[in-house]
Amino acid sequence: MSGLESAEPTRAQRAEVAAHLSARFGVELRVPDIPTADQLELRRPRLDPPGSLAAFCRQDNWERAYHSYGYDRTDHAVFGHYPNPPDVVAHPRNESELEAVLDWCAGSGHCVVPYGGGTSVVGGVTPPEDRGPVVTVALDEMDRVLEIDDVSRAARVQAGVFGPHLEDQLRPAGFTLRHFPQSFAESTLGGWIATRSGGHYATNHTHIDDFVESVRMLTPSGWWETRRLPGSGAGPDPNRWVIGSEGILGIISEAWMRIQARPRFRATASVTFPSWASGWEATRQIAQAKLWPANLRLLDPELAADAAGLDGSRSLLVIGFESSELSQRTDIGRAVDLARAAGGTVDDADIAVDDGERDGSGRPGGAGAWRRSFIAGGGGIGAAAGLGLVAGTFETAVTWDRWPAFDAAVRAATLAALDEVCGGGSLNCRFTHVYPDGPAPYYTYLGAYRVGSDPAEQQRAVKQAASEAILAGGGTITHHHAVGRLHRPWYDRERPEPFAAALRAAKRELDPGGVLNPGVLIDP
Repeated sequence: MSGLESAEPTRAQRAEVAAHLSARFGVELRVPDIPTADQLELRRPRLDPPGSLAAFCRQDNWERAYHSYGYDRTDHAVFGHYPNPPDVVAHPRNESELEAVLDWCAGSGHCVVPYGGGTSVVGGVTPPEDRGPVVTVALDEMDRVLEIDDVSRAARVQAGVFGPHLEDQLRPAGFTLRHFPQSFAESTLGGWIATRSGGHYATNHTHIDDFVESVRMLTPSGWWETRRLPGSGAGPDPNRWVIGSEGILGIISEAWMRIQARPRFRATASVTFPSWASGWEATRQIAQAKLWPANLRLLDPELAADAAGLDGSRSLLVIGFESSELSQRTDIGRAVDLARAAGGTVDDADIAVDDGERDGSGRPGGAGAWRRSFIAGGGGIGAAAGLGLVAGTFETAVTWDRWPAFDAAVRAATLAALDEVCGGGSLNCRFTHVYPDGPAPYYTYLGAYRVGSDPAEQQRAVKQAASEAILAGGGTITHHHAVGRLHRPWYDRERPEPFAAALRAAKRELDPGGVLNPGVLIDP
């Protein structure tokens, strides 16, 4: 059910994982059977599309089940729990059909959930409950690069294009968007824009915001299209109303995106540090030197041991530079010098400089091990799905002055929750992005099994404790996972209330009937 079914684990692989975890936690874990779509007993659709729309609308079990959740579908897929599927899934093939389906829904008061690749982990595409009939609008049929401006280096791209297909269309012209979130293979341009996704770059160009030149969005009140400009000081930026709007104001149909020549020159280094603190201090110094490495990812000792084969006492900093025009030999040398001065250790064998074209698979040492582990950790329901594993991630950003106390408090609160609800657990951290004024830490937790407990309740307890600690410490409830429905309680406290009032007013103007993704970001 991930969208890449060939990548899902086999039953034998899942059984192997179950046996390993059974031995680890001292309980017997059985692998449940995953039902097929035709075995699901879904609620009957509460409405049918008009005949004029029937050619691009679907109501079969697979479509409705698949679009019932985002990536929070994991255990639901295993156990066949789909209590609130959409009634219709529309796949408009052009803007005329998009207009027709939104006109139908807005005129009839049917709830509309815009859907990209469905990789939301925060309930951003889950149909709301108690809102009557739901129509999910998937843009996957609108997936073409329509135009390339090779002088300005921009491309006009339809919002439903998935990451790999976008790159395939840009590659013949020698360009790339170079925006690679971990969900890259299974997420879409429109989804990246709507959720303010974070991508490949660890510094400088980090969010999709940096790549959007102009955007076109359909609202129930009409088309919203911004002017193509490299920059403007003309009042609040209308693009910023769309970026991060999570489908509550309209449905993004296309955008002009800033593209670049494909990188040819690369340099990579793996640096180890005797402690977590010495590692993040070096990372801060490199970020504030404004060398702008494409990769500046720090792994704490626990994660460095699991993902890169270190001994569990040292942290690992992966540094990478890339350019389409210039050798990165000088920049990697400067960054390594800063790391060494801050207490880092790097052997010559852990530094690679490439002044030609390569695929990156040959990165040396810890950098190569981490990259392979990161890529292997992509989407899918996972080999441990349905076993009751209490595991998850949360991410944030905070300023450097608050970071040491913040990290200590978040770790203490999360581990205390794992002790209370699971009887124990583990927690590790890495920096996914780094700014001159602060890091974006990404935490991963794993809870021990407690026989007879409810894993969903355990997950909620851990999430609650971590989120409260994040807000209390001055961090953001999300750096790149969006708000959705899961983060609403903390987002409501993070944003200024006058801004929330202004956003509600904008929604009333653009979506008078309140049909677009109700419950996300604000209440209708």
